[in-house]
Amino acid sequence: MRLLLMSDTHVPRRAKRLPDRLLAELPRADVVFHAGDWVDTATLDLLEKRSRRLVAVYGNNDGPELRSRLPEVAYAELGGLRFGVVHETGPARGREARCAARFPALDVLVFGHSHIPWDTVAPGGLRLLNPGSPTDRRRQPHHTYLTAAVADGALTDVILHRLT
Repeated sequence: MRLLLMSDTHVPRRAKRLPDRLLAELPRADVVFHAGDWVDTATLDLLEKRSRRLVAVYGNNDGPELRSRLPEVAYAELGGLRFGVVHETGPARGREARCAARFPALDVLVFGHSHIPWDTVAPGGLRLLNPGSPTDRRRQPHHTYLTAAVADGALTDVILHRLT
């Protein structure tokens, strides 16, 4: 099962649209994750239309219309793994322990907010993934997103993709 992970798209404030390379990944993905800060409903509509399955949440920059359509936290079980998605996880310091305590039943937590790619494992085994942002790199050298796979009950092939 192929996964596509993104967050913090901020369309149309930071970009007029999602990058072509990211859009080209949509038909290859069995499940698309978006960890919030969409800003516009058109991007949500696009991902709902083009994704086989979308697991998504709202972020702190998302207004009432997006919040009425998306949860603060979303969950999905995929190939025997328990996934969660949330926008904010607080400061980087102590993140693993804090998220492991907040989400003890999960195997993987996808989050956003910082625009900083992140891939760590908390004590107890919770994998934390932040795909960065494909449209607003902030202080990062590149715009980014993640792909991964679920095979035999394990998360595999986690790849950070850099956009120019």
